[in-house]
Amino acid sequence: MELIPHDILEKLEFDKILRLLEKECLGIPGKEVVSNLKPRTELFILDRLLKEVKEYVHSIEEGEAIPLMNYEDISEELKLLEIEGMILPIEQIVAVKNQLTSIGAIFKYFTPENQKIYPTLFEIIREDTFDQKLIVGIEKIIDEEGKIKRTASPELMKIHKAMVSKRRELDKQFATTIQDFKKKGWLTDNIESFRNGRRVLSVPAEHKRKMSGIIHDESATGKTAFIEPDSIIGINNDIFNLENEERREIHKILKELCATLRPYVPIIRKYQKLIIRFDVIRAKAKLAVSLEADMPRIKDKPGFGFIKSYHPLLLLKNKSIGKETVPFELVLHGKNKILVLSGPNAGGKSVTMKAVGLLQMMLQSGMLVPGDPESEYGIFHSFFADIGDQQSLEDDLSTYSSRLNNMKSFMNKADDKSLVLIDEFGSGTDPQIGGAIAEAILKKLHDQKVFAFITTHYSNLKVFAFKTKGIVNGAMRFDKDTLSPSYELQVGSPGSSYAFEIAKKIGLGKDVIKYAKHKIGKNERAIDQLLIDLQKEKQELEEKLDTATQRQKNLDILIRNYEKMAGDLDINRKKLKLDAKQFEMQKTARDNKELEKLIREIKEEKNLEKAKALAIEARKKRQTVHNEIDGLKEDIYYKEEKGITRPIQVGDFVKLKSGGATGKVIRIDKKNVIVEMGLLKITTHLRELTLAGEPLEQKKKGIHANMLEEKAKFVSKIDVRGMRRDEALITLEKYIDKALVSGVSKLEIIHGKGDGILRKAVHSKLREYPSLNNFYHPEPNKGGDGTTWVEMD
Repeated sequence: MELIPHDILEKLEFDKILRLLEKECLGIPGKEVVSNLKPRTELFILDRLLKEVKEYVHSIEEGEAIPLMNYEDISEELKLLEIEGMILPIEQIVAVKNQLTSIGAIFKYFTPENQKIYPTLFEIIREDTFDQKLIVGIEKIIDEEGKIKRTASPELMKIHKAMVSKRRELDKQFATTIQDFKKKGWLTDNIESFRNGRRVLSVPAEHKRKMSGIIHDESATGKTAFIEPDSIIGINNDIFNLENEERREIHKILKELCATLRPYVPIIRKYQKLIIRFDVIRAKAKLAVSLEADMPRIKDKPGFGFIKSYHPLLLLKNKSIGKETVPFELVLHGKNKILVLSGPNAGGKSVTMKAVGLLQMMLQSGMLVPGDPESEYGIFHSFFADIGDQQSLEDDLSTYSSRLNNMKSFMNKADDKSLVLIDEFGSGTDPQIGGAIAEAILKKLHDQKVFAFITTHYSNLKVFAFKTKGIVNGAMRFDKDTLSPSYELQVGSPGSSYAFEIAKKIGLGKDVIKYAKHKIGKNERAIDQLLIDLQKEKQELEEKLDTATQRQKNLDILIRNYEKMAGDLDINRKKLKLDAKQFEMQKTARDNKELEKLIREIKEEKNLEKAKALAIEARKKRQTVHNEIDGLKEDIYYKEEKGITRPIQVGDFVKLKSGGATGKVIRIDKKNVIVEMGLLKITTHLRELTLAGEPLEQKKKGIHANMLEEKAKFVSKIDVRGMRRDEALITLEKYIDKALVSGVSKLEIIHGKGDGILRKAVHSKLREYPSLNNFYHPEPNKGGDGTTWVEMD
């Protein structure tokens, strides 16, 4: 990733975003990772990183965030633990225990239900397992306050009991001794104290020779001696010995514990990395919540598709003081790659340009961005920026020389995957020369097909942008009446500097303004308005052309649909006529039966002439209907043979063109074909048949078995929480289709409560299915408004 100049992160204020993230981290290792975040270019990695943050945001909004706690870097502790025989101090073991507790809580969080709700987050630990024995082993020895438990070993329990017994004996003996010496007046007002870890009496100096025992210390004035009486020396010695035994036993216990933990050091080190990763994701999610950020669409190529987007730092600042922030939209279509933004000072040009660079860096660093989720971000492989004062005292460069150095780097290194940001392009030298050089540089960058966002006041750059395909003018809207900026970005027309109007508003002398207007001439004054008018006309023509092109596409579709519908209508009309003729033929057949009956009667009456006439008339009528049916069949069925790619062969599955079952060809005799349909065999003309697929009966068993298997596998509950609206609808549609095939009687759809967007989308989709008209919310204890139950017909 090329980042030029070296301080581009500071120029775009990306470092301030990183500091905000650091404040949200729970541990120093997480802060270190965040401080070194840099933009990435791999689409699949960015997609995963953004989904992780989006799911964590969802968990926060649902009030069920992944349980994370403050943690320490235990890398050094793990290095020491790897050394054979090394014993960690209890404080370091407690630090290890805290991390194990934290990672254990993370594994516990991912219940089967949460695995479905937060699949991307679960993927982080899917391949790993957590050994609860590690925590259990430490908790048997160390309590919640970080101290060794008395029950850590049988020997330690025994020592502790002995110490308790000895201390009680000491208390009893001490009380007796104090009572005795008090009566004799040998003690000060502060009766007892501790010296050298032993319990002693405070005795006035004049009485110290009267008391038998060991003098451990004296006061600074020498007036008080601290004496351990003979009566408790033995008990104190016993306690001292027991304390030494306790230390040796604790040392032994910790040694055994470290030996137990040592083989798990690689796993514990991996657990620490997982905690750091979740800490970073959490920090990004917390920032996203404060920004009300979302995940936009991403494409694996550069491009501008910002919709209702905000400068994140400006948004946070304005929120803190209750001020509204104006969003911006920047969408470049087709081959447009460079925006030349103009307008008055303090109108928001530089802020908008920085917002584009900052949002792009945030997204490519795996952060959600404030803006419409329908925004479409591209991916850039290098970032270049020329912003602010570039003067360098160390290199003896003026501001303009330094800026030219930057331009040189941009032209040498930028390509079609680069994002170039230039503020006040061409400024810092003579306007005429600076404008000409800036135009030449702009042409070079355009030839290199870079994506760029440039702010300027130079008219020649606005004209060049107007005349050059791939470069678009833009302006920050400005209220001419109040001479105040609206901070709204308008793509498609250049902006005016409104220098004379602003000068007049602040009270600059009329004679000064008049002289200035005279110096620049009428043509120069009119160029801004001319550009605006031309750009407006150009934009209107382009919009009309787009509209006409779209209408032509729609018209072509309508014509094709009409021609198809007209053909279908003609076929259907002929089929209806065929049905009517066939019905007529059936009626004629019935009439013929009656006629034959009548002929028999006539024959019996010996009236042969009348019988012949009736027979001839019936035959003519039947032949007429038969001919009409043959003609309709020719139009309806036989014309469709144009699409047949090969002739019918023995073994093919066929069906009658007039409808009916599917059979298998077992013999072809010239134009006659014998077809086997189940237990029947029929003989028909070759032209009466058409190729068909394998009959359903032969697949029936396999299909039935598959349906039973699908029904057994089908789960009647689906959870769409955390999905975007479009993603949820596609998932739901597939799910309902499977449900209809599986034949289940009831579905449960979990969409969550939230702001109701998913719930409304789910209900809208269900209404598209006539058979799913019975759906409702269950009782509150079964999901309430966050769940929809569907009764299947």
